[in-house]
Amino acid sequence: MPTTSAISSVEDKKRLVRRLAGDGRGFAERYGFRVTNNPSQLFQVLYLSVLLARRGDFHKAVDAATGLRDAGWDSAARLARSLHADRVHVLRAAGQRGDVDALAATLGDLAQNVVDAYRGDLRRLRTEAHQDPARERRLLTALPGVDDEVADLFLREAQAVWREVAPVADRRALAAARRLGLGRSADDLAGLAGSGESERLAWLVGALARVDLEKRYAELTA
Repeated sequence: MPTTSAISSVEDKKRLVRRLAGDGRGFAERYGFRVTNNPSQLFQVLYLSVLLARRGDFHKAVDAATGLRDAGWDSAARLARSLHADRVHVLRAAGQRGDVDALAATLGDLAQNVVDAYRGDLRRLRTEAHQDPARERRLLTALPGVDDEVADLFLREAQAVWREVAPVADRRALAAARRLGLGRSADDLAGLAGSGESERLAWLVGALARVDLEKRYAELTA
């Protein structure tokens, strides 16, 4: 793999940040999943995060999440009411491989737990945690199928509306940031996005994750 030249000057870094965050969309919104403080949309971002954490082509993860939503399972309550066999069918049709039966079961359990614990509304999880980021993460990772990587992916997007959790950057975004010379931590990226700019930070880290997944380094440093 060719080496990417890291950007060193502050002005060049700021210019690249403006370019990356300039379209005003994070990772989820780039692929058609709106990020607002709405129960259905938050839950869609959560199951998108579960699917993205699986190894393999990330496009198939996006296709699977889109398939679940297009099947009418756009909220925790609706997904919880879905049949296991129907979930398997949608996931396979979207190109999911491996133990799809287990994945379908996990997604069903996730939905049912969100319904049982939070009446289908992840904003209630936030309220229960008293908007404390560490407690929010603990409650998230207590849900079926949600480990630390899934929590990172979800909070990467949710920080646009749950400002208290910022700064969050997942491993893909940090890999791109290091390679491009933008920093080595979520705090470094927050400094470039601007103080208190959690929405802009969400756009930036989402864009960086796309750069790493899509291997678009060359076009950014040419």
